Amino acid sequence: MGTYSHLWSIAKKNVMAVALGITISDRYVTFVSVTGESMHPTFTAANSVLRGDFVLAERSCLEKYHFSHGDVVLFKCPSNHKELFVKRLIALPGEWIQLPGSPEIIKIPEGHCWVEGDNAARSWDSRAFGPIPLGLVNGTVTHIIWPPSRIGRVERKMPQGRISPA
Repeated sequence: MGTYSHLWSIAKKNVMAVALGITISDRYVTFVSVTGESMHPTFTAANSVLRGDFVLAERSCLEKYHFSHGDVVLFKCPSNHKELFVKRLIALPGEWIQLPGSPEIIKIPEGHCWVEGDNAARSWDSRAFGPIPLGLVNGTVTHIIWPPSRIGRVERKMPQGRISPA
């Protein structure tokens, strides 16, 4: 009977830990393996979880859509909501942005933002699909948590001269 009680106790603790982990992951943070080369050199592309960067995305910014220029955001692909993308936030709602390599200037609609990969030659981003709805954003990528040699905060950086307020 003692062994059964011990195993039951361990099982209950593990179930509670998993439930707590899912709740924290769902409400506060998300962990994602970065794939592709669109954010190089900020992130190293993954061909497996142990080789590429694994990042932490905080979800607290979603409460009031509190984002800043240069944030790296995690969002659902506009054409396939099952895919997650990681890109840099360039422009916010109501701002005017000059399209890269073009004299064209567009206004970002309310409730949308403009995102681009750091590696323009390898990125499918707002330059291809336009501004994305803020409702697709799942969080702000704040830290690299794997591999150990790259653990640290993700730098916020912004290309100069691309946006202007109203």
